[in-house]
Order: sequence, then structure tokens, then C-alpha cells
Amino acid sequence: MNAEPITKVVIVGGGTAGWMAATALAHIMGKLPSFSITLVESEAIGTVGVGEATIPQIIGFNRMIGLDEMEFMRETRATYKLGIEFVDWLRLGHSYVHPFGTHGIDMLGIEFQHFWIRGKALGDTASIDEYSIAAMAGKAGKFDWPRPDTKSPMAKLAYAFQFDAARYAAFLRKKAEAAGVRRIEGRVVEVEQESETGHVAALMLDNGTKVEGELFVDCSGFRSLLLGQALDVPFSDWSHWLPCDSAVAVPCTLGGRNEPLTRSTARSAGWQWRIPLQHRIGNGHVFASDHLDRSEATDLLLANLDGEPLAEPNQLSFKAGHRARAWEKNVVALGLAAGFLEPLESTSIHLVQSGIARLMSLFPDKSFSEVEIARFNKETEREYSDIRDFLVLHYHCTERDDSDFWRYCRNLEMPDGVLEKIEMFRRSGRIFRENNELFTEASWLSVMLGQGVVPLTHHPVARLLDETETLNRLAHIRKVIEQTAQQLPTQDQFLQQRGGAMSPRERLSA
Repeated sequence: MNAEPITKVVIVGGGTAGWMAATALAHIMGKLPSFSITLVESEAIGTVGVGEATIPQIIGFNRMIGLDEMEFMRETRATYKLGIEFVDWLRLGHSYVHPFGTHGIDMLGIEFQHFWIRGKALGDTASIDEYSIAAMAGKAGKFDWPRPDTKSPMAKLAYAFQFDAARYAAFLRKKAEAAGVRRIEGRVVEVEQESETGHVAALMLDNGTKVEGELFVDCSGFRSLLLGQALDVPFSDWSHWLPCDSAVAVPCTLGGRNEPLTRSTARSAGWQWRIPLQHRIGNGHVFASDHLDRSEATDLLLANLDGEPLAEPNQLSFKAGHRARAWEKNVVALGLAAGFLEPLESTSIHLVQSGIARLMSLFPDKSFSEVEIARFNKETEREYSDIRDFLVLHYHCTERDDSDFWRYCRNLEMPDGVLEKIEMFRRSGRIFRENNELFTEASWLSVMLGQGVVPLTHHPVARLLDETETLNRLAHIRKVIEQTAQQLPTQDQFLQQRGGAMSPRERLSA
């Protein structure tokens, strides 16, 4: 006998997570008979609103819900992103790019990095960045769409976006409400639970409204109103691996270099982000409060802006980790309600997106099968762990010892998976991607090399090319990438030509 289908979904909290969930649910499931989606949010409760940089998977989400890219660019004041530039992470004065896409060309059945490693042994001094079209175009301030069906380096390009998170939420809200999502204004003051099962049955709002539902999606941010508070799901604390627990954020006027790159600059007790948009620059300083006072952290951020501040600094506190179970009973948490990993690799919005995709794949009926719930939780925890490991790599592999913070990071007891990857790469230049993890071999390659992990040798097949042929091929690849990058339009030109630029009037009033 088939269990009854769910027809009433209630989302608690708006912001980016809430409206992404609402839009996706409406697009995928909104036409089911009697299916309703209600989103409860209070204008009196602010959102974090600092997760403005994304990774390429966001393109798939936007296309899935039917967004027009140029309308999206205009409405959210977005710019393109070809990767992240890391400044001062290995040592002061050093920088590298973690680009989207791949490096060079695989040859003779093995990965490109083995030929690059051999080239280094033969005296070639070119950095791995020079073999990435995304890195070279990004540093030159250039952008164009990938051309996957060509032999051009542009076939190797991938991209993402940098946008105003508040505007993105508002943009999605219009789409969701047009698709039938009902928004209710109000602050949740009581959570009613069924006596026998402990399932959430209804929400009581401060204005006296009662909101009943069958499936509840918790997008209430750090409060984790349903999952953490009402259902008391414990928090797995990862702050011993990721000690940064505070941030201060402030937007500023446009200034400095105009590149389609997010920048992360290491500071004495953390790092500073720079996210250039069409109308402003988003800035923030993530730091460990055990190593730096909040007022000093704020002063350091304000002293390193490329323009004039546009608002008072926004102070944030957090703890790295995740809820032990992201799905409990009839509550699924997304975004900050499920966990937090600092935005060093711009994964915050992706974790919302992947949680939505997982929920759609495992969407329950009223029986709430433990099999589906266990699968959801297992995959969610693995994704958090994979991202955590990649973040820890940045902190542990460094030459910096100029502060107590960096000395602590250099001596971290690393998760086993990271140690294995580092040792494998250091010994042989090989990289393996585990369980279809989020970060690809190309990502591990760029960050391990950027953080000073130097391979001792390479795959033996790379020796099948003689020394002259190896150096000539490497030089040719670099030249083609450099020439291709030079021929691309600037990001501003691309946005103007394609209709994605905000109007001059809007720019003046921003």
C-alpha cells in the first residue's frame, strides 16, 4: 500500500537558502496535485548575506530553475568569477590562483601535471597558473563563455558568479512567488510537535498565525530553529581543524583591480576576502578570536579596502562544523542551519544547492522512510567532510610562522584523507578524487602546488617524450593560452555586449 504523498511544505527563513529552496521546489514539484509551499520569514531578523562568491555548479542550478543569465547578472549586480587568487598564504609576497577548469593538455594517456613536473626538473620555470586559461584570463581581467566543442583552450574554461546575495534572494523570491509560493511575514515563537513521533506539526508566529505543514525545511541560519533548537540535533564541532570563529564584513566603493576573480589574502590570524561586483566590492575578514581581538580585526579590514566603506562593519561569530544529522524526523536543514564551513573556497551557496538536489532526489512521503533519511545524512556528512579536508589543506601546508595562529595551523593534526592525498602527490605527482568529491583533481593540483607541496617525481610515461619535445610542448601550450587570453574581451566589455551590465543610471545611484 502506497504511503500518502506530502502536499504541505513549510520553509522557515528566507535569505539565499530559503528562496533557493522555495524556487527549486516550486519549479520541480509545484505542479503536483494539491502541492503547496509556504515560506515564513521575518523582516525583523536579518540574514548573514556575505556569501556572494560561488563555484561553477551554480550555473546548473540557475539553468534548472529557468533563469536567464543576463537578467540574473543585471538584477544581482553580478560579475563573473574564473577562480580564487590566494595572496600571502604560502608565504608573504607569494600568490597563486585556484582556477576553474583544467590545466594544459593530458598527453600519452596520463595527466598533464606529470609533464609539467618533468619540465620543472628540466629547468622550465613557468608556474602552473600559466597552463590555465581561467587563471590567465582572470588575471588579465578578461572573460568569455566557454567553447566546449572546439580545440581552443576555451574548451577547458569553467566559470561561476560573484553577486549581491540580498539581491539574489529578492530575485528568486519574485520567481518563487510567481510560481505559487506563499510568503508569510512573522517570527516563529513556538514549535508544535506531535506527541507520539516528535515530528514538527506547526509553527506559531508572533502575530498569532499558525502555520501547519508536513515537511519542514529549516533555513533559519545559525539559529537552526527547528533542527538544532526544537529537535535538539547536536552539533559536530570542527574548530580544532578550522580555528577561525569570527568575521567582520563591510562593502566598499569600487576601486583597485577589476578582475573576474575572488581574492583571499592571508592575514596574521585568518584571511580577508575581496569580491568585486558591478556596483561595489564585498569585503570581509575571517579570523580566530583566540589570536586576534575583534576591534583589531575590524581595523585591519578597514585599513585594507580598495574604496570607501559603504556601511558599518557587520560582526559575525560562528563555529566550524555541522549538525550530526541534517535531516531529522520531518525536518531538513539547509545552509547555515545545517552547518558552517568558512567561505574560503566559496562553498556556502553550493552546500545549499547540493542539499536541495539531495532532497529532490530523496523526497519523502508521509511515512518518512529511515532509509532515505539515512542516505541523505550520510551523503551530507561526507560532503561537509570533503570540503573541510580541502580547507584544512590551505592552513596546514604553509611556510608562514610569523604568528601564533600560523604556527598552530602548521602543526594541526590533519584528517587522514588529507594526509594521504598530500603524501601521494608529494611522492609521485598523482591525485585521486574520492567518491566523486566536490573538488576535482585540478583543484587539488592548483592548491597543493600553490601551498608548496612539491612532487619528488612524476609518472614514468612522461619520460617517453625527450627533453626537447617536452619543453617545446610546454612552451607551445603556454603560448596558445596566453594568446587566447589576450584576444578575449574584458569582463566589462562582455557584460555590455551581452546585456548583463547594470545601467549607467543604476551605477550612479548604487
